[in-house]
Amino acid sequence: MIVANMQEKDEHLELTRSDLRPMKRIQSVCGVKMISWLVFFLTLVFTACAVPCSAETVPTREDEVAVVLWSAPGLGPEHADTQVPQLAAASTSEPPAEALDPTDFSDEESSESGDVEAGAKESIADPIEPVNRAFFHFNDKLYFWVLKPVATAYKAVLSEELRVCFRNFFSNLTTPVRVGNCLLQGEFKGAGNEAARFGINTTLGFFGFFDQGKDHFDIVKQDRDFGQTLGKWGLGPAFYINWPFLGPSSLRDTAGFAGDTLMDPQTYLLTWPVSTGVKSFKMVNETSLAIGDYEAVKKAALDPYIALRDGYYQYRENKIKKK
Repeated sequence: MIVANMQEKDEHLELTRSDLRPMKRIQSVCGVKMISWLVFFLTLVFTACAVPCSAETVPTREDEVAVVLWSAPGLGPEHADTQVPQLAAASTSEPPAEALDPTDFSDEESSESGDVEAGAKESIADPIEPVNRAFFHFNDKLYFWVLKPVATAYKAVLSEELRVCFRNFFSNLTTPVRVGNCLLQGEFKGAGNEAARFGINTTLGFFGFFDQGKDHFDIVKQDRDFGQTLGKWGLGPAFYINWPFLGPSSLRDTAGFAGDTLMDPQTYLLTWPVSTGVKSFKMVNETSLAIGDYEAVKKAALDPYIALRDGYYQYRENKIKKK
């Protein structure tokens, strides 16, 4: 009798534990959803309130040069070593010893004032610059001390073709995010193209490892996100934020990141440890395909922080204006 009762209690405990496992999974997913929704709504409300009050920062001479170094069409890793010395030589060279027309000075002053005004329009408010600079230096050390060495070793093991296949696979998984944002932006043709790409790449592209939609059907990926959607709806960036681990952003794009997380099926299908591992692998894979780009920008810019900030702002604004 005692043995039978103990066996019944053990079976009851096993059933109770098996019932708790799915409940814990549901609780973790609900926790992620609640946090994402909270961040999304708080950031969205604060963005809407802060946009009218956000002031544009007036750049210094170094700011203007940093923007030029970042956004010049011909300035890449192959041009940085040649153009930066030319800019430095131009800034330190003496004017020619010849007679100058006094009207030239007025023209130069007016052009410089116009450049400053144009530069001010291409800047983003940065009221928490000391905090952002601290996080920028943290991310910089994280890149050079951890991410780059790991990505370099990863690059040495796997070929570029295989790493591109992994990038295609992860991009295919986030198709619902792009479809949703295309619909929210009124780009119904883009949403249809994304749905077609997903079907083609999932089947003919071996679960998305090969971009058959682009290679054989000329269907280009629609690079849409919720931060871009909010910008098309009229919300400004408010002010600049440099998040640790995530990098450059703004108040609007932070809300966009939360919105994209809510539209991503991986948020609901993967547990937190698995999702963290997948995102870490994706980050290493993406870094291995772009080693040298960040170094070129940092080498070319007088102030890498300003170059990254203004370059990010210009990139996002151009992306919002793009149809």
